[in-house]
Amino acid sequence: MSTETFEFQVEARQLLQLMIHSVYSNKDVFLRELVSNASDALDKLRLEKLWDDSLDADVSDLHIDIDVDADARTLTVQDNGIGMSYDEVGRLIGTIANSGTAKFLQELQEAKDAAGAEGLIGQFGVGFYAGFMVADEVTLVTRRAGESRGTRWTSRGEGTYTLDTVDDAPQGTSVTLHLKPADPENQLHDYTSPWKIREIIKRYSDFITWPIRMVVPAGPDGSATAGESDETPGADAPEAETLNSMKALWARPRGEVTDDEYHELYKHIGHDWRDPLETIRLQAEGTFEYQALLFLPAHAPHDLFARDSKRGVQLYVKRVFIMDDCEALLPPYLRFVKGVVDAADLSLNVSREILQQDRHIEMMRRRLTKKVLSTVKEMMTKDQDRYATFWREFGTVLKEGLVTDPENRDVLLSVASFASTHHDTEPTTLKQYVERMKDGQEDIYYLAGESRQSIENSPHMEAFRDRGIEVLLLTDAVDEVWADAVGEYEGKKLRSVAKGRIDLDAQDEDGSGRRRA
Repeated sequence: MSTETFEFQVEARQLLQLMIHSVYSNKDVFLRELVSNASDALDKLRLEKLWDDSLDADVSDLHIDIDVDADARTLTVQDNGIGMSYDEVGRLIGTIANSGTAKFLQELQEAKDAAGAEGLIGQFGVGFYAGFMVADEVTLVTRRAGESRGTRWTSRGEGTYTLDTVDDAPQGTSVTLHLKPADPENQLHDYTSPWKIREIIKRYSDFITWPIRMVVPAGPDGSATAGESDETPGADAPEAETLNSMKALWARPRGEVTDDEYHELYKHIGHDWRDPLETIRLQAEGTFEYQALLFLPAHAPHDLFARDSKRGVQLYVKRVFIMDDCEALLPPYLRFVKGVVDAADLSLNVSREILQQDRHIEMMRRRLTKKVLSTVKEMMTKDQDRYATFWREFGTVLKEGLVTDPENRDVLLSVASFASTHHDTEPTTLKQYVERMKDGQEDIYYLAGESRQSIENSPHMEAFRDRGIEVLLLTDAVDEVWADAVGEYEGKKLRSVAKGRIDLDAQDEDGSGRRRA
């Protein structure tokens, strides 16, 4: 097949221009994104080979290679993973026509600072294009595992790209960046320097499951140190140095893992540029053993309420990656939780269908759910600011559990908070509401509406305002649903002030039938 030239879609061109003319201070994230993509490709091949043993693919030494050529000013990231077919390259690399692209461009342009802007790259899954921050031209060569011919994709980011077939492409994908001219005054961004590559990998990708190797010259400059090489060549021969530790953070003792390492793992699997709000570790021992490392984000993702959004944590079995977005491990109302669960006793050929019926999965789901909710409750009692951030971002979705998860309804009610007439800005819990109830008040009153202002202006509120009776102000669409489903809290009925007749006069009298002063 001859070389074909294609035009980028409009949004892709806009994105490329933002990358090419980027003034971000931290351009290092481009390598994090390319390595992350390579790691995903290796995970996918390992899983596909697990499902189809007849697949003609070598999985004996899955790894990522980084090669730098200072003279040619190129940097190549290569994996021997799943690879892509010709059609997949055109669909996945040539265009970025997905629901999040427009949102990405908008947020990128509106970001208030450079750190915020560059972090959005990974959040929206367009990390491949980050290479244009440091390169004048990008060449991708790939061959899908099991296929005989490969594909070459090339672009200078100027509105077009070319596609052609390659007969001798190795299995997997290689991305070669033809780096922009060196800046003599800024050696910190010399991406042909081995020490710079080591620094970026250690910072962002030390936890990657697969070995990340770089061939460097041996010699007195310390380019390759003893114990780091995969080979034992002669004194002047190049050495393949493994750059990452490959240590599973969830399997290491707590004292050996820093917050920074936890945060980098979260950013990798959560596609977020910000640190998580909370890190949760869980180790279950006994008849069924598993480890979990979960994260509560600090901000709600843009697709939190999208019907087709992916949710769930990563599932491993005996350190072998099984699947992303394992929905069976957490209920839908905890879909914002990110993390890793590594089970010791599940079968390696587990499928999504089997997961839905596996009793061990159900055990993990119940335990993980309770652990997340207990963490939120602990946050509520020990750190009000962090709790307030969490509830502001995820309170709406958490309230879905009041309808769908009766088993955990009590703890959900205990961590929920709501606006009320008691305070203009600070929310209240149901427990606090009950403690403030007037003598003779039997029920917890609420009113649902589109906004606090519309609720407060409702004529239904007048009598309660005149008598100083507190009313919960519920503005989320799910509020009326859960209030009807729950019905009561600690023996106190939940009553809408807009439904039915409420006799407030009886509450103005004491036990003798006389009105209170």
